[in-house]
Amino acid sequence: MKTIFQTNKDRGVFQEIFLDHWPSFKAKHDGYDDPQYTIPVQKMLDCGKESGGYAEYRCVHCGFDLFRVGFSCKSCFCLSCSKLYVDEFVAQVSKMLHPGVVYRHIVLTLPEQLRQPFYSVRHDGDLLSRLMKTGHQCLEEVVFVALRRNVKIGTMIVVQTHGRSGHYNPHLHIIMTSGGIKEDIDSWFDLRYFKYEIIHKKWQYHLFRMVKDYFKVPEIKIVYNN
Repeated sequence: MKTIFQTNKDRGVFQEIFLDHWPSFKAKHDGYDDPQYTIPVQKMLDCGKESGGYAEYRCVHCGFDLFRVGFSCKSCFCLSCSKLYVDEFVAQVSKMLHPGVVYRHIVLTLPEQLRQPFYSVRHDGDLLSRLMKTGHQCLEEVVFVALRRNVKIGTMIVVQTHGRSGHYNPHLHIIMTSGGIKEDIDSWFDLRYFKYEIIHKKWQYHLFRMVKDYFKVPEIKIVYNN
C-alpha cells in the first residue's frame, strides 16, 4: 500500500513530466490540443496548488498565523484523485446492482483494422454511443442463443477509448446480468455455461453491421469484407 508521501511524490513527478513536455507534445500531435484532453491535464497540473483554488485557515487566537490548503482536482487523470474517483464510481455502480442477481463482466474490443477509422472521427460522440448500444444488442442475442428464449437482460456499459499502453483502442466494459426475464410470463431464466465463441461471432456480426452503416465509405467495406 502506498503512503500519502509516496503518492504526493509520484504526483509531483507526473506533473513535472507534463509541465516539461505537454506543450511540445501538443504541437507535434495537434489532435490532442482539444478541451477533452487539455482540461483534465490542466486540472491535474493545478491539483493541490493555490492556482487551482484553496482554503485559508487563520489562528483563532492571534489572527495572524495563516495556512492555506490547495483544493484537489478530483480528476480521474490525477494520481492523487483517481482513487477517490474510482471509489465513487464503484459506489454508484453498487447502488444499481440488485441483491441476489449474479452478474458477469464482459469486455468487447475493436479489431486493430478498425481503430484508425474510429480515431479519425474520435470527437463524434454518436459513434461511441452506437458502439455501446451495439454491445447491448450483441449480448442480448448471445443470451437468446444460449437460453433458446427471448429474454430481456440488464447491462451497465462503460466505454474506454485507450488501452493500458496509452494507444487508442476503444473497447467496452460491460456488467451484464447472468440471465434475463421473459416478460410475457414474468419469469427469470439463469444463464449457465455456454461457449464464449458465441460472443466472438455475434460481436463480429453486430459490430461490422454498425460500422458499415455509420461510415458508408469504400475503405470500411474492404475491412468489412476481409
